[in-house]
Amino acid sequence: MTDWEPTTCMRCAVGCGYLQRTTDGEHGLSDVCGDPNHPTNNGLKCRRGVRETVAPEGERLTEPLLRRGGTLQPTDWDTALGVVAARLIEALRTSNDNVAVLGSGQQTNEAAYALGKVARGGFGTRHYDANTTLCMASAVTAYYQAFGSDAPPPTYEDIPKADTHLVWGANPAVAHPVMHRWITDSSCDDDGRLVVVDPVETETARAADVHVQPEPGTDLALARAVLASVVEDGSVDTTFVESHTEGFEAMAESLPDVETGAATAGVSVEQVETIASTLDASTILYWGMGVNQSVQGTGTARALIDLCLATGNLGPGSGPFSLTGQANSMGNRVCASKGTWPGHREFTSLTHRETVAETWGVPLGRLPDDPGPGFVRIVDELAQGNIDVCWTVATNPVAGMPDASHVKRALEDTFLVVQDAFYSDTIECADVVLPAATWGESEGTAMNMERRVSRVTAASDPPASVRQDIDIIAAIGNRIDSDLFDSSPLDPESVFDEIRELTTGTTADLCGITYDRLADELAVRWPAPDEESQGGYRYYDDGSWSFHTESGRAQFSTVSHQSVPEPIDEEYPLTLTTGRLSGVYNTGVRTRTGGAMDRPTARIHPETIVEYLNVLDCGRTIVESRRSSVAVDVAPTDTVPPGVVWLPIHNSAANELTLSEVDPKSAEPNFKQCAVGLRAPETSKSERDDIVVPPSP
Repeated sequence: MTDWEPTTCMRCAVGCGYLQRTTDGEHGLSDVCGDPNHPTNNGLKCRRGVRETVAPEGERLTEPLLRRGGTLQPTDWDTALGVVAARLIEALRTSNDNVAVLGSGQQTNEAAYALGKVARGGFGTRHYDANTTLCMASAVTAYYQAFGSDAPPPTYEDIPKADTHLVWGANPAVAHPVMHRWITDSSCDDDGRLVVVDPVETETARAADVHVQPEPGTDLALARAVLASVVEDGSVDTTFVESHTEGFEAMAESLPDVETGAATAGVSVEQVETIASTLDASTILYWGMGVNQSVQGTGTARALIDLCLATGNLGPGSGPFSLTGQANSMGNRVCASKGTWPGHREFTSLTHRETVAETWGVPLGRLPDDPGPGFVRIVDELAQGNIDVCWTVATNPVAGMPDASHVKRALEDTFLVVQDAFYSDTIECADVVLPAATWGESEGTAMNMERRVSRVTAASDPPASVRQDIDIIAAIGNRIDSDLFDSSPLDPESVFDEIRELTTGTTADLCGITYDRLADELAVRWPAPDEESQGGYRYYDDGSWSFHTESGRAQFSTVSHQSVPEPIDEEYPLTLTTGRLSGVYNTGVRTRTGGAMDRPTARIHPETIVEYLNVLDCGRTIVESRRSSVAVDVAPTDTVPPGVVWLPIHNSAANELTLSEVDPKSAEPNFKQCAVGLRAPETSKSERDDIVVPPSP
């Protein structure tokens, strides 16, 4: 065995410190455990993180592939990179925007930064996204509107200090198991309480003291009703509101009455009042994809922040805390040049653009002048034939995006380059496949959801024909502009030093975080302007508040609930919602064998099953939306409300059905609600009209 090597778990955004080792002379990790010295988790770990790190079950990519005669065939790196570069150069002759680049939150900071540098500085394309608009864009937009800056104010150190833990549209028991333990440990204290708002009785809801179940797509209506209850009951922290906020009066005047808001959300007035009353204690309000992935995601996140502001739940032991899904989504937002330049530099600011162009050594005019349309609209551009080349890196859009058949058709009609470690649904559309190193084989850093930066290290070499993400990116970038990077393989530490330089003096200052410091301290939270400091609770310093808004005060909102984008009707009388399974990571490429997944299992309430017995055949049925139809196994459960169909997000079939409408502020799609019907498995789509409506009693 080799010696234990410290690293960071890349399964989710908690950012647990791990120790890893491998057998001498053999490929792959042999053992992983929690690092007791790591300041994030102090040795805690989850079984899924360990299993998916040391023994992933997916089909590993081990050599470059090139499509010849309709099939993907092995090739060498020089040939693969030569073909990619030739197609990119040809496309860029037409327009900088003739190339699309799609990244993810699974890369290191260094690889994410390099990809953004190539996309923005090498290609100059607007058509670039790095996962944010599928995950955190609504929360990010809300933070900027309310506080003038991105990232949650609280840290993990605030969790045990809170009395109430209000979890809204999130399931940390499955998505963030170590964090869930901190939450439940704190809520089990004498004064502790766990309140969950979710249409479905999730694993987290089963541990709650209070569970409120709004109808899917009505979270904003419920949040505004709770705000109205707080105002009516005189529970507003007027001292905090008057001293540190703006817009309270306009917000209060825009609120519905409690009864109307409760009725819209499908809950009782008593439940609204219960949620409002829990905010009297020191409260952390967590939310996740159930809030963000909605056409009203930004408005709902704003309303949740408003709840914290109005009740004075901002400060140590309280505050709004959005829960990030992918391991390095925060790092992408700081480093990858998607919505902002590195360090959260404003994208359209001439001063910041000049700094970036000078650092990268590229012409200022090559940098795009706006951040682009986001994942969903980039795919629409592909479908319209406006983009000739698409390059995906550590992401699986065919499985992970709404209206998946539309996505697949769009990618099949473009020249597609797929860079990944495991076989995915998207590879079936690829023209070139570039095999990348995975966890335990890569060097760099990651950034967790509370802003801590920590090392990602390699305890094992990748297979012989596999390269690290950062080296593949640099090799492609240098074939477009030979001055973008040093010759490959790159030194990740030198790339991180370039990131540090670009973030110096910004709101996300990494200047004081070095590899040497991380070797000593293991994890450091930004902003860290020097090697002695690190960030704490955001906007707060020893009793003094300072927000990054123009006035220096936090801002209330006035956004009101609108109808769901796809209401149920006679043809599609049920509501589809989606959620996570406990044993699967993202789209499941690390936890499945082969290129296709098993038939998904739909969770449906027994009352709904009884209504639709005539379209069930041996426990199977067809779920159909306006976009597609999917064969499913049916699991009866009372954890899902009547009239709702629940499918796992990790199976690509779920997104055959989902809706590609997006939040107008964040560009995040409406994954969590759409209208569906059921039909018998043997019945054709054209015959569905007689069976999607429940039989008469």
